[in-house]
Parts: sequence; structure tokens; C-alpha cells
Amino acid sequence: MRVITGTARGKKLKALEGIEVRPTSEMIKESIFSIIQFDIPGSSVLDLFSGSGQLGIEALSRGASHCVFVDKSASSIAVTRENIESTGFIKTSRILNMDSIDYLKTAKSGLDIALLDPPYNMGLIEQALPLLNPKMNDGGIVVCEHEKELTLPEEIGNLKQRKRYKYGKKAVTTFVKHLNVE
Repeated sequence: MRVITGTARGKKLKALEGIEVRPTSEMIKESIFSIIQFDIPGSSVLDLFSGSGQLGIEALSRGASHCVFVDKSASSIAVTRENIESTGFIKTSRILNMDSIDYLKTAKSGLDIALLDPPYNMGLIEQALPLLNPKMNDGGIVVCEHEKELTLPEEIGNLKQRKRYKYGKKAVTTFVKHLNVE
């Protein structure tokens, strides 16, 4: 696992090992960042269910101004911290060891990009999206990596589904926040 491009390009990242750990593949990560590449510079990013932190680190490497990393696993947070320190992004990062859904209940608004890659088959994206809706800036983008079988709603509050991409057994669904205009 490595940073694809930007200021930390080529930097190797550590990952947890285990059966329940499934880091985002290089191919899917490249696809995600191709989709959002023009939205990243200067953005405020949330890496929810951060695991090793690789998605948020990629965003910082590509010019995001700040990233909040949230994961309830102490082991994941330790690896995330190591990866952030080794890539030099500690000053532009906030690392929180807490439940992601609980975080969304108290988080401040003002997010430009939210990256969600939760454990599969637990309904976590469906729980997170309604809570994330008021936290996103107008035009903000939510990227959800999930199992291919999951079909997410077309709309959740002001979040409108932009597109769904399939990659073997996985899928990525993107949403954009639009304010209601009446």
C-alpha cells in the first residue's frame, strides 16, 4: 500500500493484518481519486472508518487543507497515526479513536469531502449518510466504498446520488450535497 501521487507520492503505508481488515485496493483508490481529483485542493476532508488512514492521507497528499480521521479500533488509530507521521501530515490531521456514528452526531459542519469505507454488511453507511448530510458544505462530495450487493438510495436529505461504480465484489457510490432551491 502506497500513496499514489502528490507531496507524499510513493510513500509506503502500513496496514493492519487480519481477516476482518480489507484495505482499499490500489485500483479502487485510484478510481476514487480520479473521480474527486478536482475537488481536493484546499478541501476539508473526513476519513470515516479510517482503518490505516490511506484515503485521508491520499487526499492530504493531493492538497486537501485538513483531514479528520475517525475509527473506533485503537489498533487502526495507532497505524493511522504512524502513517500520518511518516508522511508528514500530522499538522493537518486530527485523529479520533471513537465510534464513527457517535462522531457524526456531535461533529461540526463544514466538510467538503467525506470518505466512507466501513465494515461491510453492518448497515453503517445507511446510518452514517443521514447524519453526514447536515455536516457537508453545499457541493460537498461523499464517497462510499461498499459491497457490490448494497444499493444505496438516490437521495438522503440534500445528498443526491451522483454515480455508482462497480469493481468486482466491491462498489463505490458517490453523493453530492445540493441545497434545496425553491
